[in-house]
Amino acid sequence: MTINLTMALVLAVLYSVGFYLLMQRSLMRILLGIVILGHGSNLLLQTAGGPPGRAPMLTSAAPEQMTDPLPQAMALTAIVITFALTTFLLALAYRSWTLLGHDEVRDDLEDRRIQRLERRLAESEEDSTEELAKEATQ
Repeated sequence: MTINLTMALVLAVLYSVGFYLLMQRSLMRILLGIVILGHGSNLLLQTAGGPPGRAPMLTSAAPEQMTDPLPQAMALTAIVITFALTTFLLALAYRSWTLLGHDEVRDDLEDRRIQRLERRLAESEEDSTEELAKEATQ
């Protein structure tokens, strides 16, 4: 089984756009990114399943003519997971919109505090290395 170049490009574009939108700060863009990634995953699973064939029933066809049912089952599972994540993110976006008036994800205050602490530690280490260098040259 080989994958054609068009399908590979479509999958690359879907995954690229999905991951780009996933990295945004707006919950609606994150939601669109999850949906596009879900579609890309479904298309990848169906492409990996191979060409269409006969139903996988023991008496209906020879084994080499049967399709593999696993990619289809995995695609159905991916559809359910994407749907559940979509409804959860829609609920978060709606709640954010009603409470704050926007759907932007804010920075965590604890993350900012840790960044300031790390910056101070790095500056104090630079100061101590500069003092050691001055003492060594004297």
